[in-house]
Amino acid sequence: MAKPQTRCHSFSKSRTRTQSSGETTEAKGAEKRKLSQKGRTLPLQLSMGGHLSPWPTYTSGQTILHKRKPCSEDYRKRANSWQQQPLGMSKPRYLEQLENHLRKELLLLDLGTDSAQELRLQPYREIFEFFIEDFKTYKPLLSSIKNAYEVMLAHQREKIRALEPLKAKIVTMNEDCSERILAMRAEEKYEISLLKKEKMNLLKLIDKKNEEKISLQSEVKKLRKSLAEEYLRYLTERDARKILIGDLNELRYQREDMSLAQSPGVWGEDPVKLTLALKMTRQDLTRTQMELNTMKANFGDVVPRRDFERQEKTNMELQEQLESLRADYEEVRKEHELLLQLHMSTLKERDQFHSELQEIQRTSTPRPDWTKCESIIPGGPERWLMLAEGKNSDQLVDVLLEEIGSGLLREKDFFDGLGFGESVPAFLRFDGPVENKKPSKKEVVTLLEDAWKERLAEEQREPFQDFFFNFLERRFGINDAIAWAYTIYENIKLFHSSEIMSQFYAVLMGKRMESVYINQREMLSHLLKEMTNADTQNEGLITMEQFSTILKNTFPLKKEEQIQELMEAAGWGPDSSSTEVFNYGLLFTEDAEGQSEPFVQKLWEQYENEKETYLQELKQELGIDLADEVNLLKMRVALMSIDPSLDKQTLSTYLSQAFQLPVAELPLEDDEKQEEIVVKLETALEQLKMADTKRVGPREPEPAS
Repeated sequence: MAKPQTRCHSFSKSRTRTQSSGETTEAKGAEKRKLSQKGRTLPLQLSMGGHLSPWPTYTSGQTILHKRKPCSEDYRKRANSWQQQPLGMSKPRYLEQLENHLRKELLLLDLGTDSAQELRLQPYREIFEFFIEDFKTYKPLLSSIKNAYEVMLAHQREKIRALEPLKAKIVTMNEDCSERILAMRAEEKYEISLLKKEKMNLLKLIDKKNEEKISLQSEVKKLRKSLAEEYLRYLTERDARKILIGDLNELRYQREDMSLAQSPGVWGEDPVKLTLALKMTRQDLTRTQMELNTMKANFGDVVPRRDFERQEKTNMELQEQLESLRADYEEVRKEHELLLQLHMSTLKERDQFHSELQEIQRTSTPRPDWTKCESIIPGGPERWLMLAEGKNSDQLVDVLLEEIGSGLLREKDFFDGLGFGESVPAFLRFDGPVENKKPSKKEVVTLLEDAWKERLAEEQREPFQDFFFNFLERRFGINDAIAWAYTIYENIKLFHSSEIMSQFYAVLMGKRMESVYINQREMLSHLLKEMTNADTQNEGLITMEQFSTILKNTFPLKKEEQIQELMEAAGWGPDSSSTEVFNYGLLFTEDAEGQSEPFVQKLWEQYENEKETYLQELKQELGIDLADEVNLLKMRVALMSIDPSLDKQTLSTYLSQAFQLPVAELPLEDDEKQEEIVVKLETALEQLKMADTKRVGPREPEPAS
């Protein structure tokens, strides 16, 4: 190795002399020392000034290390002095021995294996160790240099070993992606070929239909022409027939006049006259026969008056019997529908009791000790008692899961991006870690309320997911919008008990139309306005009697039991008086976390139950299974049957939602295309459940007073 000769040191003159004398002594001892391996003696050549020999800087022999640059003025001075010396200096014997040893070791290596580079370093490592052992003065420095390189090589080796599985995984993923791309392309080519064939078949079918249409039109023209000719011929024949009948009548009258003018005795005397009379009589007989035939032809279908009156009387009696039977049938039908409704309510109660029984059987043994949660829930026993008030075991489980989930959500610093797939919602399409903003529940509720306010004030409605992301960009900036989108999505997905969060989540994920929320808010505003109008003193108080009247007027289709439930949710009890007053404004308030009062919650619960009942009646009216298909005509008839008060606009809206067609593209009531538009009943009911579907009027119209 030539490393000592290329190193540049900045020593003082006194230190140089001291080190030179020490190195000279060590060099002489090194010449007598044998190598620990291979049994070789490697002498050390020193320069005239006590420094290491600058060879091979000024010789033309082979070198081991290259591209070394001087780094001090002292080296340059010595180099200038060495350049003035003769160029016939021989290579040091120790260097030659090291080079020969390195060359032989390299020739003995098998460089065809995967670890060739590792094996190639071993001879260099041995030469460097010989060098360190022979130069005691530089041994610490050279050992530290060697150790540093060894550590770095070990680190790089471990890093390469760690990256090898990733390389194999990348190769495997690349092959899988290539296979998928080829499969998708093949599938697309196959689909394109099928579509082209279908297109050609349809074009041929259209040409065939056009030809049939043209042939039918020509045939219609021919038939119209022949019909006109036949009509003209029959018209001419009718006129000729009338003229002939008139001429025959005229001849008869003339004959009668002639017979009356002649004497009866003449006929017996003159044979010629008798012959003429016989001829005329025969003509009269022929004419009479023709008249008789005409009368039979014209009045063959006419019945006698007495038969007509008798049949008319029988018809009146049968009509009265029919009206009586219709009245009886209508009464029986009403009773049957009442029994069906009673049967449906009984089935519903049975299913409810059955589910409650199963739930009780599942949760009753053993009954959980909910007091154990007091020490786990943040806020202690007081907050747990507030959360658990009025809730059953199932609801308490939901509360506990929300509390646990909120704790885990606060501990999470980053979310994993869902990528850019088609199944990922538009506002969540991001790849990589996303920061968790960790807002409080109150902050999330406030943000959702602001989003609804901005949505209601929006003039041009864009898709709700796009609006939500644009709202976050306007609120927090482009850089933080995706982080807030993931944060709010995780929060509203977790808190099912929060009314505003669950409704916003349903609208955001397309499980419910936003018109449901908007109409519900408008209904609450209208109800509050009615109560305000009833408050003539402007004190914020109304009586229970006024409250009951307002509920019945606002919800005319609700049963008495439902009105009673709403009054109980508002605070009315068995001991309450109808003249008792209460603050109606408290019914519409919300707490800091967006939770409504029991009255509003009961309204929403009744709305969901009424919608479920309405759709169940529609299914029973259709009389088919959920997997069967229903056409638009049957759906229209069924809706009008269960809800006769439906106006055309509302009916078109329901049909448009059920069949996912624009209202303008719906066929008319008498259009035969209604039977061609079909959809699965399960899909239609799910679409109607997403929308604001409700009963417009009673199933049976009220009788007129």
